[in-house]
Amino acid sequence: MKKFVMAALGGIVAGTIATTQIAAPLLAQEAAKTEDVYQQLDLFGDIFERIRAQYVEEVDSADLIEAAINGMLTSLDPHSSYLSPKDAAKMREQTRGEFGGLGIEVTQEEGFVKVVSPIDGTPASEAGIEAGDFITHVNGESLLGLLLDDAVEMMRGPVGSEIVITVVREGEQEPFDVSLIRDTIELTVVRSRTEGDIVVLRLSTFNEQTYPKMKEAIEEEVEKLGGMDAVSGFVIDLRNNPGGLLNQAIAVSDAFLDEGEIVSTRGRRNADGDRVNATEGDLTEGKPIVVLINGGSASASEIVAGALQDHRRAIVIGTKSFGKGSVQTVMPLRGNGAMRLTTARYYTPSGRSIQALGVSPDIVVAQPPASAKVAEETTPNRPNRSEADLRGSLDNDSLTEDQVQQIMEDREKAEKAAELREEDYQLAYAIDILKGLAALAQSD
Repeated sequence: MKKFVMAALGGIVAGTIATTQIAAPLLAQEAAKTEDVYQQLDLFGDIFERIRAQYVEEVDSADLIEAAINGMLTSLDPHSSYLSPKDAAKMREQTRGEFGGLGIEVTQEEGFVKVVSPIDGTPASEAGIEAGDFITHVNGESLLGLLLDDAVEMMRGPVGSEIVITVVREGEQEPFDVSLIRDTIELTVVRSRTEGDIVVLRLSTFNEQTYPKMKEAIEEEVEKLGGMDAVSGFVIDLRNNPGGLLNQAIAVSDAFLDEGEIVSTRGRRNADGDRVNATEGDLTEGKPIVVLINGGSASASEIVAGALQDHRRAIVIGTKSFGKGSVQTVMPLRGNGAMRLTTARYYTPSGRSIQALGVSPDIVVAQPPASAKVAEETTPNRPNRSEADLRGSLDNDSLTEDQVQQIMEDREKAEKAAELREEDYQLAYAIDILKGLAALAQSD
């Protein structure tokens, strides 16, 4: 028994020694890391003081510190940044739906300013700026090497003033200049209309107004058509929608789902993760939905498209989306400034991350380039001749006047659909899909 006790005590002592031997190097490593951090901070202080004392021109200390903070954040990823009090106030205006500028959402790629998407009805949109364009110069001054916030600041200016930006576009051999007039950007976050018995909802961004305006638009359009029974389906147009508020993306997705996960976020630690589920209540009462996306659909747009696609609640049509699958948290700082920091990645209900990959449409439909449309317009139209145009052709006496009238009305609808195909091929394709689904439902 004594030997057993001694052996047990020996085991405890050996375990204690082993633990101490393992823990000591770990503590030493942590202490070394902490010491290294303090040394780096001392180095920063030395550089800061030398700049103040020896730089060729006198510099403002606050500007130096702000630049250092911004440099630290922008080195992490393209979406983390420091917001000065002025920039933080502008961001709050933008989420409320009104701000000044050109009307483009931009990011930075390898030092270049890249257009995520133009915003509907803005100077950039009307001037033909496209998602994927690179802006290299503003009024002849190069943007290469500037921080994104500084590049954006160069594009801002008094409302009504002119600005010339130089654009590099894939497929164009040479850069070209675009002249725009700065304007106050008042976002119409939701536009709606009907195409026959189909409701088309155009969502241009996700700010505080998006869900309530969309809900209001659905109710108005459904009422115009005479109730939900008269509606064949819905098109949710998210093309060139750069995203915005996460809570609005969740609310919009929830509007078309009765249950199931909408999105999950995963941060650095497991405790930072979150999962959001849909609540009962589908505003469209289960009607078929088509979602339109393209390379300018980013962030919150991708959350909506991914959620509805994973739940087989909608058919996604268009081209691959932008691929911004990260979540930024805006943290207030002293002095009314703020910090935008990437804190998590988001995942669709099936568990896929969209970061850098984007949402792949169920049916790939590219919008024909403008040059193709011009070629079609310049091709002379030959009149279509039919049996009815032939002299002495027989009349159709097997149909009543009402039946003939119905045929003419159906033909008129088809011709309007053909006109839409020339105006917006992707939207026309979406409507054709919904018409096919409605026809199948009637045959059942």
